[in-house]
Amino acid sequence: MALLDTLVKRLKAAGEPTRLRMLALLGQGDLTVKDFTIILEQSQPRISRHLKILADAELIVRSPEGSWVYYRLTDVSDVRALIVAFQDQLELTDATLDGDRAALRAIWNVHLERATRYFSRNATSWDRIRSLHVSEEQVEAAMVAAVARQDGGDQRYQALLDLGTGTGRILDLFSGYVDKSIGLDMSHSMLEVARANLAQNAVANAELAHGTILDLTRFEATSDLVTIHQVLHFLDEPHRAIEEAARALKPGGVLLLVDFAPHELEFLRDDHAHRRLGFETDQVRRWIEGAGLVMTSDRELHRQDHDPDGLTVCLWVAAKPERPQGMLTLAGA
Repeated sequence: MALLDTLVKRLKAAGEPTRLRMLALLGQGDLTVKDFTIILEQSQPRISRHLKILADAELIVRSPEGSWVYYRLTDVSDVRALIVAFQDQLELTDATLDGDRAALRAIWNVHLERATRYFSRNATSWDRIRSLHVSEEQVEAAMVAAVARQDGGDQRYQALLDLGTGTGRILDLFSGYVDKSIGLDMSHSMLEVARANLAQNAVANAELAHGTILDLTRFEATSDLVTIHQVLHFLDEPHRAIEEAARALKPGGVLLLVDFAPHELEFLRDDHAHRRLGFETDQVRRWIEGAGLVMTSDRELHRQDHDPDGLTVCLWVAAKPERPQGMLTLAGA
C-alpha cells in the first residue's frame, strides 16, 4: 500500500498545469525560483509552493549554491522514468510549452551575454598563459586518452567529479564518456559561466555544485572518475586536494591531475595568483601515494619549439585500489 500511496502522491504532484510546465522546463536544465517567475509569469510565493509540492513528491531535488538554490529533476531512475512518461505525453508543438522554451532560451542568452563580458575582461591574461604551452586541443585529447578504459573498450564511467570546474569545459569534454558528472567550484561567477556554457552546448548529463575542493565529505565514495585540471597551482596545500579527491573516489576509481611542470615564470605568481610554480612528478607521486592511491601513468606535453619560457603541461593518472591501503600523513612540500 505504501508504494501505491507514493505513486498517487507523485501523480497528484505532477497533475497540475503549472507543475507539468515546470517539469518540462527542468528537462532542459537546472533552474532557480527567479527563472521560473520570469518564464511562467507567476509570483515567487506561488512558484515556491509548486516547487515544494514537487520536491515533497521526490520528483525534483534542491541544489543549494550559496544564497541561491537551483532545482533539477530527481536522479532516482524509476521516478525519472515516470517524469519521462509525463513528458512524452506533452505535445511538443503546444503553444504554451513552446512559449516556455522560448522564454528559457532568452534567459540562457542573458547568461551567455554575461559570460561573454566576463571572458572579455579576462581574455588577455588567459590568452597570455595559453600561449605559453601546447594547444588546449592537444591537452584535452591527451586527457581523454589518459583515462580511456583499458578493460572495457567503450565502457563508460558512471560518475565524474570535476574539481574546480571553472567554465565547465571538462564536463563538456567528458560528457560522451560518463553517465553523469558534477562540476564543483567555489566561485559563483564561474558557476554562472559554466551553467551558460553547458546550456549552450546541450550537455544534459552534468550538474554544478558550489563548494571547496578541500572538503569533499558530501561526495565520499561517489565517483569513479575525478579530474583536477589546472587547479593545484592555485592552492597553498595541493596535497590536501589530492587527499580529498581520493576520498571522493570509489574503490577502483581513477584520478586525473593536469597541471604544469616546474617553471620560473614569476609573473604567474605575481599577476595571476599562482601559489605554486609547477610540480615535480616525484612530488606528485608522494602526494598520490600518501592519499592511498597508486600512480598508474604520467605524461609531459612540451611545446614543439622547446621555448625555455614555455610551460610544460603534465598529466598524472592514479587509481584507488579495490582494497583500502594505509593512509600516510603527509605535510605539504
